[in-house]
Amino acid sequence: MKRWIAAALLLAGLAYPFAVYFGIEHLSPRLFALMLGGLWLARSLLAPSRPGGRLLTGGALGFCLALALLDDPALLRWYPVLVNLVMLGVFGITLIYGPPLIERLARLREPELPPKAVRYTRRVTQVWVLFFIFNATLATLLTLWAPLSWWTLYNGLIAYLLMGLLFAGEWLVRQRVRNSA
Repeated sequence: MKRWIAAALLLAGLAYPFAVYFGIEHLSPRLFALMLGGLWLARSLLAPSRPGGRLLTGGALGFCLALALLDDPALLRWYPVLVNLVMLGVFGITLIYGPPLIERLARLREPELPPKAVRYTRRVTQVWVLFFIFNATLATLLTLWAPLSWWTLYNGLIAYLLMGLLFAGEWLVRQRVRNSA
């Protein structure tokens, strides 16, 4: 059941910009809030706590509540901004109150990280912070001033491609760092 909820939330996240694009004129924002909120609530009840999971879930449920109460279609476009800001907060707070998030994840596989790996994981966490700043800024600009089609293209495709490039680039750098050690 947990996997189904996680898969549904992932699919909802990927499809969200397209659902907004095609449904903004035909569906009530309250319906979006109900569906999205239901998935986040199910995730919070069934999924184990992950670093930043409560903050992300709380932010998403707060957004859904505001969307349901205000019933304003313009709010639908702010969800990607919210997700990026919460992720920025999750990654950024671990740089201040450590250990950095990427180090925590790395220690799940390798509990005894060498000092070089600890420095590397801090740097990768910093890169993700910069990515979320960039992504939240661009999503905000598109929300405020771009046509819905541009917003959909960026938040539904380009942002995921950039994230995938960052994942792939980091993996390649990590392989190089490991092989040089």
